[in-house]
Amino acid sequence: MKRYTPLLLTAFILFLLVLAGAAYLAGAGGKGEKQARQEITALTTLPPETASILSADYERATGVRVHFVPVSKDDVLSRMKEQAENAGEGVAALVLTDSETLTQAASKGYLVPYLSETNDMIADDLRQHDGYWTGVWYDPIVFCVSRDYLKTQRSIPDSWQTLAKSDARVGITDFMAADASANLLYSMIAQYGDAVTFDICRAIHPRVVQYARYLANPVRQAGMGEVDIAIAVESETLRYIHDGYPLRVIYPADGTAAIVTGTGLLLNAPPNEAADAKAFADWLLTDEAQLALQSKGCFFIPTNPATLASKSFAGKNLVLFTAPQMFTKEQKKALLDRWAREVRFR
Repeated sequence: MKRYTPLLLTAFILFLLVLAGAAYLAGAGGKGEKQARQEITALTTLPPETASILSADYERATGVRVHFVPVSKDDVLSRMKEQAENAGEGVAALVLTDSETLTQAASKGYLVPYLSETNDMIADDLRQHDGYWTGVWYDPIVFCVSRDYLKTQRSIPDSWQTLAKSDARVGITDFMAADASANLLYSMIAQYGDAVTFDICRAIHPRVVQYARYLANPVRQAGMGEVDIAIAVESETLRYIHDGYPLRVIYPADGTAAIVTGTGLLLNAPPNEAADAKAFADWLLTDEAQLALQSKGCFFIPTNPATLASKSFAGKNLVLFTAPQMFTKEQKKALLDRWAREVRFR
């Protein structure tokens, strides 16, 4: 028996070493898993597919997961209000939504300011100057023109007034069907007044082939030659051009509307997410974020002039309407009802 004692002792020691090694590896694996699961929670009104593109690419680049909570535009302010009024720790650290909503949230005290070297480069009209929100990209309304139509014309409408006087067949998304389309109506009224705006709408109406329900349909119609000019968001126009449709973008010389998408840091955010939320907000202003979107067919204009995406942007002469919209929810509904009554179903 004594002869086997050293062997048994050696085996026992080896067994202990194996257990210790396994425990160490399990601990290291647990730490790695914990690091991989580091997470930011963000409210967003973006389509889920767009949010998932950003989340997946950011996690691949940094190991930090962005958990987007989809919220409707009608509910996002109430969610921010609920967190701001919560005396304890909130659920979300960041919000990604349109600039109109962010402006309201800032005025109501639902956001905290954040200024960085990166977001300081954004133009003043695309951010809140005190840092309560920062625009990351925007999507303007453009004239999406069929190249076949271009070949038959000596001059192409390049303003709202010339479009109203032209004989071109027009495609447009119903103002009552999409926020980006309705935003054009509100922006034109803020810029020109209701009399001029409704005169333009009445002049265009007889040549509207179809008031589409979706933003992509007028672009498809122009690409298929069913209309000559589509009044459309640029992101859909560029997506169809990227897919080979014979289209050209013309920017209205007298200005146009745009939906600006931006970020804001939420009041009462979880303390352990604050630093990561700031880093993610800055990342959204980079070429990496734009490349991730473009690789999936999402083409927006970045607000950061230092990015290659911005420098390669063809619309250097793009003019955006500058008059602020001061309409309440009830006033917007009244304007849409008036448009439907005086233009759409007249």
